Amino acid sequence: MAENNKLLEAPDDPANEQPLVSHLIELRNRTVKASIAVLVIFACLSPFMKQIFDFLSQPLMVALPQGVKLLATGVVAPFMVPLKVTLFVAFLIALPYVLYQLWAYVAPALYRREKRLALPILVSSIVMFAVGMAYCYFIVFRMVFQFIAGFSPDSVNFAPDIDSYFSFVLTMFVAFGLTFEVPIVVMVLNHVGLASYEKLVKARPFVIVGAAPLRPEHGPRRPRSGQQLYLRPQLPQRGGAHAARRALAAASRSSARDPLPGRHLAREVLRKVAGRDRRHAQG
Repeated sequence: MAENNKLLEAPDDPANEQPLVSHLIELRNRTVKASIAVLVIFACLSPFMKQIFDFLSQPLMVALPQGVKLLATGVVAPFMVPLKVTLFVAFLIALPYVLYQLWAYVAPALYRREKRLALPILVSSIVMFAVGMAYCYFIVFRMVFQFIAGFSPDSVNFAPDIDSYFSFVLTMFVAFGLTFEVPIVVMVLNHVGLASYEKLVKARPFVIVGAAPLRPEHGPRRPRSGQQLYLRPQLPQRGGAHAARRALAAASRSSARDPLPGRHLAREVLRKVAGRDRRHAQG
């Protein structure tokens, strides 16, 4: 019973409050733990710095001409760039533990229902960020580098610098990782009431969706929010009377909701059926 009461206690309960110095000390301790975890993983990966950088540069090496390699224009670039790549990989591997330390620091200030919501969001954010990076590495990089290498003139030796390549890869990883976080952000905004379903529906035409150019030009479309759209029905090649009866039944159902769309739909169906029957009669 006492444990349940503790779970239901408000985070701003004076009995649970701690001085500012205690919060700072706890934050320092958890930051040190997260940093130690990253450094330990980095120390374990240090002997494999060359292999890690070769794996990261594989999409570009496939697109380069035969015998061309990356350039290192700086004096310490052959050492520092693989070191940065290894440190970045170590941080990604230690990211669940780092986020756990962040969660352990923030969790005491949350209600129980907020904890139930925050934990799945935290896990799904890690998964979606990793999926975005994998999509960028295995799909986007190969297409982008082949496209760029194909447009390189014959008089240009396409051999990028390893430092600029790492900066480009890091930027793309972060960009795609954050892009794949958009569904989670929308879900959180909808849950807290900042973005309702009606607002999302109104903002949908202004959102650039990658699947929009892939939508087929022909075929029926789904109606919006239960309203009958002004669609051109797909009539069969024969049996115009049956098609007309089905379309008129749909128009009557639509007119029960909104008379104007049903009237337009019925007029358009009758015009198309009459024109098709005339063409069959002439043929």
